[in-house]
Amino acid sequence: MAAVKEEYGGIDVSATRPLGEVIKGYTAFVPGDVLFAKITPCMENGKVALVPLLGRHVGFGSTEFHVLRAGDAVLPEWVARYLSQLSFRKLARQDMSGSAGQLRVQTAWLSSASIPVAPLPEQRRIVQHIDELLSDIDAAVVELVAAKRKLALYRQSLLKSAVEGTLTAEWRRAKPPQEAGTELLARALRTRRSNWEERQLARYRLSEKEPPTGWAAQYPEPVLPDLSNLHELPGQWAWASLDMLGEIASGVAKGSKTKPDEVLREVPYLRVANVQRGRLDLGDIKTIFASERHIEELTLQAGDVLFNEGGDRDKLGRGWVWRNRVPDCIHQNHVFRMRPLLAELNSEFISHHGNTFGQRWFESAGKQTTNLASINLSILRAFPVPVPPPDEQSQIIAIVREQLESMLQQEIAVERGLKLATAQRQNILRAAFSGQLVPQDPNDEPASVLLERIRAEGLARAATPSARRPRAAQAGRRSQHD
Repeated sequence: MAAVKEEYGGIDVSATRPLGEVIKGYTAFVPGDVLFAKITPCMENGKVALVPLLGRHVGFGSTEFHVLRAGDAVLPEWVARYLSQLSFRKLARQDMSGSAGQLRVQTAWLSSASIPVAPLPEQRRIVQHIDELLSDIDAAVVELVAAKRKLALYRQSLLKSAVEGTLTAEWRRAKPPQEAGTELLARALRTRRSNWEERQLARYRLSEKEPPTGWAAQYPEPVLPDLSNLHELPGQWAWASLDMLGEIASGVAKGSKTKPDEVLREVPYLRVANVQRGRLDLGDIKTIFASERHIEELTLQAGDVLFNEGGDRDKLGRGWVWRNRVPDCIHQNHVFRMRPLLAELNSEFISHHGNTFGQRWFESAGKQTTNLASINLSILRAFPVPVPPPDEQSQIIAIVREQLESMLQQEIAVERGLKLATAQRQNILRAAFSGQLVPQDPNDEPASVLLERIRAEGLARAATPSARRPRAAQAGRRSQHD
């Protein structure tokens, strides 16, 4: 049984598996048939294929595509190329039916759809010229897709080298740090304790109580990182847990209960969908009614590092840095916030580490339910983070920003090239099926004469019972140019 899969916008029928392994329905096809995906989003993505003319074997595949068999008036290649046009798919989209997200092109609509028919010799010339032109475009697309893949791999390599210290190895040898990572970590821990003591004393003052004896001994020590199985850091760097470097908080739960006399105010809030890996998608910001207490506690500040709680396992802990692009914005409980204790703890460095090393670490540490994976505050607090010297952090981020900007411009150029290739492909097909791609030959048998002759031959065969032909869906119903 053939397994159809998407490849460069088409369908690859080269992969096979035994028919006996199929437990659901299937569709039969033979070499020369045209396969047209009927379901969204495959139909809109242009999944159309011509079954290769290899042998005479019958193939079987998914029930989610239509099988068209070219009649005597049209070439299979002609049908396949016509159906691959964006204009045809847009027309088909208007008549799709079914449930939301599972719309299908109905057989009745496809059977009644018109296709232009040129003289057979002209069809061959047009198809040959289409193939010649599109082969150049396809080769360019292959190169662009390869370039896009290389950019993604280089991005991963760049960020990995940045958070492991190899990116700045030469810089580090030439410029000894003014403050080592171990010293920066010690300073962060002192600030952590000092902040906690200030908050405790403020509570005692608010309640007009004297601090009890030994109150400072109640200080909650930070979670220590598990250093086993961690890679070795450069000499001036140090390992720390996220809990040692910043204040970590969950967000407001949607639909959470409030006190009857509590005043609520509508504010924007950040959801999991807004927090992507290495970027924030702020195009669709929802609002929520929250108490002033929650708003004061959870309003995001510039430099906060965001981590997602759950979803698919490979999305655990993904995040980026908040830059105050949405005023007075809070975050929901499925988005965690880490606020660095010191300005010298670079938010971008921490987030890049979370999106590289952290992706594998969170996958391993996360909890899995039937449908979702998740991390909690305890897991996040224990997340190990390298701490470079402050000046080296600044150097790392300067290099990374420059390189990422360069890659972004290259990615934009690649996407522009892919869009141009798509437009050129459609222009070629549009010209082909409007009779403008190749010169017409007055010696060719007109398509109208061809269709009339085929129609007459069909009527003659139908009148002879012994000459009945096997039923097959045929394409080629109406001539639109001779």
